[in-house]
Amino acid sequence: MLMSREKIGQLFMVGFEGTAVTPDLADFIKEYKPGGVILFARNLESIEQIVDLTNDLQRCSPHSPLLISIDQEGGRVSRLPKPFTIFPPGDVLGRCNSSELAYAAAATIAKELRAVGINMNMAPVLDVNSNPANPVIGDRAFGTTPGPVCELGLATAGGLQDNRVVACGKHFPGHGDTATDSHKELPVVEAPREQLEQIEFPSFRRATTHGVATMMTAHVLYKALDDQQPATLSPAIITRLLREEMRYDGVVLTDDLEMRAIIDHYGIEEATVRALLAGCDMPLICKDRNREIAAITALDKAVAEGTVTSQRLDVSLARVARLKQQFLVPYKPAVLSDAKLIVGCRSHQLLLRTIHQARERVARVAG
Repeated sequence: MLMSREKIGQLFMVGFEGTAVTPDLADFIKEYKPGGVILFARNLESIEQIVDLTNDLQRCSPHSPLLISIDQEGGRVSRLPKPFTIFPPGDVLGRCNSSELAYAAAATIAKELRAVGINMNMAPVLDVNSNPANPVIGDRAFGTTPGPVCELGLATAGGLQDNRVVACGKHFPGHGDTATDSHKELPVVEAPREQLEQIEFPSFRRATTHGVATMMTAHVLYKALDDQQPATLSPAIITRLLREEMRYDGVVLTDDLEMRAIIDHYGIEEATVRALLAGCDMPLICKDRNREIAAITALDKAVAEGTVTSQRLDVSLARVARLKQQFLVPYKPAVLSDAKLIVGCRSHQLLLRTIHQARERVARVAG
């Protein structure tokens, strides 16, 4: 039976500074036992270094393999260094209007990620770029209408998951109609429920019925759904809409709880507990070690005091365990010689050229 601290740690995904597992980081993972880590450009230098890093991280977690995640959407949201194959943003794939190319690009990303020990990609973006003033989504979206976002989003998730990389649909229930950046402040969406149903929800509804393994919440206030709390902290949005109405039983991650949309209004401790009570499974804290420890400790205390019941915790733990069983077991370390053959290989570069050529053909026809 898992101990309480080990149970609680499994629900957290954490980031860290540096490009190697320091004694301090190793001690943190062994003591707090997070379920996953997230990697950023600051953590990544080369194929050799990434293989060493992911293998060392996994060695710190012998009780349960770590989810090792990354934001590798393509375009401006790409964390991997050269010689990895960096695909264009979703907007370009959307203009190509080919689910086959979207699937192939995602499958290629998955093969390169898996080769270096990364088993989860925070993609596809399921937001519809419905507001031209949007500073966050823009060309990350597959389109400005729900149709291509549904089709290419599912193709992307399939390309990842068919190659044993966990997909994550984001940002529920849709970040496309915002005019401010949730990294800096809390965006507010005034659209009525009917408009959300027509534009923002379809891609997420499709994802819930087509096996997208995880979803990420938006730090956005949707007045028609909950006029008090952002989606990440809203039982009306996460439990009633996503869990009960859309019947989604995959793992729900928060977006980074250190973003200003959350941290300016709630302490990390309160935000963590509220997210679990809202129906989220996995708080994501991308950088600050002290906040990560404070959040884990706060959830520990909330369970001890009965604010979060052990039954509620067990539901999320079962989802995380099921996800790991599906994608991470049996765990195999990354092998450098294999990674060097796969990352940036000729066939991957050829696919990248094919996508650019397809985009140029579409542009010529449109012009």
